[in-house]
Amino acid sequence: MSRGFVKEDDQEEIPIVPPRADLPRGAINYVTQAGLDELLTEKEELLREREHPEITKENERRIAVNHTNAKLNLLNQRISTAQVVDLKTQPHNEIRFGAQVTLKIGGEEKCQSYQIVGVDEADVSKGKISFVSPIARLLTNKKVGESAILKLPKEERVFEVVEIKY
Repeated sequence: MSRGFVKEDDQEEIPIVPPRADLPRGAINYVTQAGLDELLTEKEELLREREHPEITKENERRIAVNHTNAKLNLLNQRISTAQVVDLKTQPHNEIRFGAQVTLKIGGEEKCQSYQIVGVDEADVSKGKISFVSPIARLLTNKKVGESAILKLPKEERVFEVVEIKY
């Protein structure tokens, strides 16, 4: 049937789903076990949401289910490519994926701690930075006592490694 004979009200709205956290092309999707568990929990929540939408109008319900399905597709792609890194196998004297790093930044008295995690796990407010972030790349392979310099447009920021834990 030609689209010319379809009422505008009958046309399905295409859901716009924001992309997941950026994983550079060709990069391996490393995750901690906790990160994989979070992805699997998110999947369970989306499946529940799809099975029991809280919307009663049929058209709105269909749109909501389509939106949830689109989010599930993106999430399933992430889960299928996830590679869990066993933190026990990481060299404990160097910063690698999964490390909890305590840093002295610049001339600050107070130290700050960050864990290097997968892109979907990253949340600076929780002290978790992505392994593909500039700071994580700069710190990778550093040891306690070593420094890394981040060159910013107007200054250089020095990160001194105080402690590494896994």
